[in-house]
Amino acid sequence: MIRPAYDPAVQAVLIVNPFSTNVTEQRVRLVEEVLAPELTLLTEHPGHATELAAAAEVEAVVVFGGDGSANEVLNGLGPDTVVGLLPGGGTSVTARTLGLPRDPVAAARQVADALEQERTRRISLGRVNGRRFGFGAGIGFTAELVRRVDALGRADDGRRPGDIAYLRTVATLVGSRAARFGPTLDVSGLGRAAFAVVANCDPYTYLGSLPVHVAPEARFELGLDLVAPVKVGPTDVPRLLRYLFTGRGQIGADDIRYGHDLDRIDVRCDRPLPLQADGEDLGNVEEAVFEAERSAVSVLI
Repeated sequence: MIRPAYDPAVQAVLIVNPFSTNVTEQRVRLVEEVLAPELTLLTEHPGHATELAAAAEVEAVVVFGGDGSANEVLNGLGPDTVVGLLPGGGTSVTARTLGLPRDPVAAARQVADALEQERTRRISLGRVNGRRFGFGAGIGFTAELVRRVDALGRADDGRRPGDIAYLRTVATLVGSRAARFGPTLDVSGLGRAAFAVVANCDPYTYLGSLPVHVAPEARFELGLDLVAPVKVGPTDVPRLLRYLFTGRGQIGADDIRYGHDLDRIDVRCDRPLPLQADGEDLGNVEEAVFEAERSAVSVLI
């Protein structure tokens, strides 16, 4: 038997991206049975989740979608509204790093219990050029990777390519450009680098069930962490991969700019470079300002 999702005095809406990788009509129905939201809203176009979250005059917003959907909701959330994140994407980094299970119905049960018990966790968010992000952002390599995966298009059902396509894109990008990843940007106070990755938590992402530890000291309750290799050549790739999958070595490495618990990171590029936040392509920029928004939002967990 499913117990009541939350006290009747608490108002909650469910925002669903029907095009997210692991969102199906059946799963939406099961999530609704668990949460019993007052209203379920389906997104219809990019940016719609932000509009829906901004217009929702409720105490709690629960989003069922991928990292892009979560990012949109975080950018529209009111200052006093709590948020629940259900993993509906191929990766769903923010939800999983918060400790929610990959199965959205199991995650909905935890969120429902948090609603009922009024149990929340206050976390920090990041901002880049004014755009909020949950788990991380990047300029250069990671943003170019996002752009190339996006360029593969979506399936007939609207879903993005999966992990295999992602890994192929990584291999193609590294194989074709590793020798040319020289310093292309300047990180204020830290020096020159080939690209920059900014993390708000650890892990930074996942490959299937395997966590990727870009910035092993990053925490949701702290400021931002920066990881910026000075250069990347073919002989550097094995060592960098070891850092990512073990979470050891990048802190203190001579050829990596590493900053921990930072409030602000200023980056100036030699030429326009791609920028991404939570896996969303934000276009090319010549300058990027990353800021920590400490204790920004309460999440149901």
